[in-house]
Amino acid sequence: MTPPVDPDELGAFLKARRAELDPHAAGLPETLSRRKVPGLRREEVAQLAAISVDYYTRLEQGRVAASASVLATLSSALRLDEDQQRYLYEIAGKADARPRRRRARQALRPAMRRLLDRLTDTPAIVLGKRMDVLAWNAAAVALFIDFGEIPAGRRNYVRLLFTDPTVRALNVKWEHDARDAVAALRMEAAADPDDPELARLVGELAVVDPDFRRWWAEHRVNSATYGTKQYRHRVVGDLTLDCDTWSSPDGSGQRLMVLTAEAGSPSDEALRILASWTADATAEAGTTTTAKDAR
Repeated sequence: MTPPVDPDELGAFLKARRAELDPHAAGLPETLSRRKVPGLRREEVAQLAAISVDYYTRLEQGRVAASASVLATLSSALRLDEDQQRYLYEIAGKADARPRRRRARQALRPAMRRLLDRLTDTPAIVLGKRMDVLAWNAAAVALFIDFGEIPAGRRNYVRLLFTDPTVRALNVKWEHDARDAVAALRMEAAADPDDPELARLVGELAVVDPDFRRWWAEHRVNSATYGTKQYRHRVVGDLTLDCDTWSSPDGSGQRLMVLTAEAGSPSDEALRILASWTADATAEAGTTTTAKDAR
């Protein structure tokens, strides 16, 4: 049973928590202006949570209800511990949607596995809900990174794009690609606004990366399934690849992302070099790696 919402208590709790935070510890830049009150200002909390100042002000004043995703970003912005998060969700009437509760695991579809097994020179990744990386082939490891070295709960395409130095440096047009990824994640949020794992992801990235925070607040959406990617690989140099994504027809939310190059082009040759470069290691480790415990 969901507890009743207490807007006055919610506002008081948010005010108290932001008053306790040190701006520098919260990741905010140093300023020369003198602070009239301790802790964070309303606009700073709104900035960290990637929401508007007006919305946050109305939230503190009890004039608007908060969604689970907003509560998640606020939990991260205000550095709430487990007990404080639980209390926040309870007084906001969202006790049954706390981010610490996880949904059923995503199981890789056998058809997707077979497709990966047949793609040898072509980098391919299976993305699940929230753009989680569920499976990949050896060519994808050669192009990107070894996804198997990343803990299953951290294998997310958007998270890697913003937080992994290798993946970030690989994308020549990083800002363009990252903004598109944020817009695609916005589409995911529209399809399942109460997904606690998506709320956790958004909250984490909104706190650690100012670009993500700004672009998420723009509410831009993008459902494009194809485009061109430009990469600068540490071994084979520059590549221009067509990126196409196909959605599974079973409603699982799984998508196969494939990167190809025009036949006979320098990028095509570069992919062949990468494939041969990793052939021996792949034979030992297995052609395809699957994140069976990905959520």
